[in-house]
Amino acid sequence: MHDEVRINESIRVPEVRVVGHDGENLGIMTTKEAFAKAQELGLDLIEVSPKARPPVARITDYGKYKYDLKKKEKEIKAKAHVTETKVAQVKIGTSEGDLTRKAKKVGEWLGQGHRAKIDLFLWGRYKYMEFSFLKERLEKFLAIIPESYKIADAIKKSPKGLTVVIEPDKSGKKGPKKSEEKEHENK
Repeated sequence: MHDEVRINESIRVPEVRVVGHDGENLGIMTTKEAFAKAQELGLDLIEVSPKARPPVARITDYGKYKYDLKKKEKEIKAKAHVTETKVAQVKIGTSEGDLTRKAKKVGEWLGQGHRAKIDLFLWGRYKYMEFSFLKERLEKFLAIIPESYKIADAIKKSPKGLTVVIEPDKSGKKGPKKSEEKEHENK
C-alpha cells in the first residue's frame, strides 16, 4: 500500500503542509524549514500525502510511523470478511439422515457468515413433476436447517431443477422472515 514513502532529504517539493509530532497543524513552510524543524526535535520529516497540494508532511519517528501503518493495515485485513456462496445439492430420493447432515453443514456455513445456494437436483422424469410438490420438498429441507437465515433469492426453476439462495439472518430467528413467507405464498 505505502511502498515509496519519502522521508527527510528525499522530499523534493519546494514547500509542504506540516503536521507536528503531536498532530498539530504547523502550516505551510518550505521543505528545508520543515526538515530543520524535524532535526531540531530529533525526528524525521515524512511525506504522508504526496498528492495533496501542497503535499502533507508529518514530523514523527519513522520507525513509529511504519509500525502504525502496519498496525492499521492489519486491522483492516482482520475486519475484511470474504463471503462465499456455498452450494448444497439435494435430490428427491435423499434419505432423512443425509438431509439432516446436509442441513447441519448448511447451518455451519451460515454460522460462518457465508451464503448458501441449495439446489434440488432433478433428472429424468422428475423434471416434469408438479412445481408445487417440488417446492414443498425444498421447503421441507429449508425447515430443518438449524441456523437462522433469510431468503436472498426465492425458490425458482433452474436448468437442473429448483434452486434457492439463503443468507445468515442477524435477528436470530430460525427460518425465513415473515415478509418473505408471505411473498412466497403469493407466488
